[in-house]
Amino acid sequence: MSDQLYVGTRKGLFELARRTHGWEIVDVQFLGDPVSAVLASEKGVYAALDLGHFGAKLWRREPGGKWSEIAMPAFPPRPADAVDDPHPWTVSRIWALEPGGVPGRLWAGTMPGGLFRSDDDGASWSLIESLWLMPERKKWCGVAGGEQPGISAVLIDPRNPKDIRLGVSTAGVWASTDDGMTWDNINKGMYNEYMPPEERETPIAQDIHQLARCIAHPEVMWCQHHNGVFRSEDAGENWTEVTAIRPSKFGFAVRAHPRDRDTAWFVPAIKDEKRVPVDGKLVVARTRDGGRSFDVLRKGLPQRHCYDLVWRHALAVDTGGDRLAFGSTSGGLWISEDGGDSWTEQNARLPPVAAVRFGSS
Repeated sequence: MSDQLYVGTRKGLFELARRTHGWEIVDVQFLGDPVSAVLASEKGVYAALDLGHFGAKLWRREPGGKWSEIAMPAFPPRPADAVDDPHPWTVSRIWALEPGGVPGRLWAGTMPGGLFRSDDDGASWSLIESLWLMPERKKWCGVAGGEQPGISAVLIDPRNPKDIRLGVSTAGVWASTDDGMTWDNINKGMYNEYMPPEERETPIAQDIHQLARCIAHPEVMWCQHHNGVFRSEDAGENWTEVTAIRPSKFGFAVRAHPRDRDTAWFVPAIKDEKRVPVDGKLVVARTRDGGRSFDVLRKGLPQRHCYDLVWRHALAVDTGGDRLAFGSTSGGLWISEDGGDSWTEQNARLPPVAAVRFGSS
């Protein structure tokens, strides 16, 4: 189990450590700055900052060292013939940071839908041009109605680092089996209920909120879609809707158990205009049988007049599969030591939480 937890918020990065009496905040960095993504690895801790007018920045703290700014992923100059591209050629936000499965490799998913790779622990980055320059990318829709599309999930097969799965909001699931040289849109079985009937199953229009993958069984993937939950047993080539989830099928976050192929966690809410917990009760939905049934976990969570929403990256599970944590848009932070059966609220009122990540074990 990991005894470190990193919480990226709208106003800084908070580090928690587990002590004999429980968890406590032991460090605060970048106070006042929005933190959009966090990664804790053997090489150190990475924090992506979304500084608005001042641009996106990336910082790293090496083990036992101090924080230092490192290279940012960047697009090449926009060519003159890209007049039909509706999206900017400037990184506005790093939305996903993931290890690459080989020494030194990192992946970064950004808004507006760029994928970048580093092979030197973040000292330099290269754009995956095969994805960025494909004609289909120009059809990607924006997040939250009109904003830029974004890559919210980068999932690497631990058996084969060349096998990559991307979750793109709002443009579906994309796959490469050749280290990013070619890409396929893999959304078979998904649908968008808010689209016209003839376009409900259009692959490129699927609104992926978040993806999760079982590390021990990488063929098993879960998707929290805008209008439901889906599961795949063939690495995303085919998807089956999970209809048993309760109390609702809407949400943003999903995490898969690292070893148990049939266990996953979600944080449901009322969809679209409201986007708050059902009946004002914050709960976590857990399945242990591949989505055939769900437990609604509420012990230790507020059950009256609670309006906390949990974003895509604000739910985390550690490598053991028993310790979980999630933070909310209202600044709440809860940690479980028993797979979600019970939760302890941390004695802190944080800024809105965007990303939660356990440290490397």
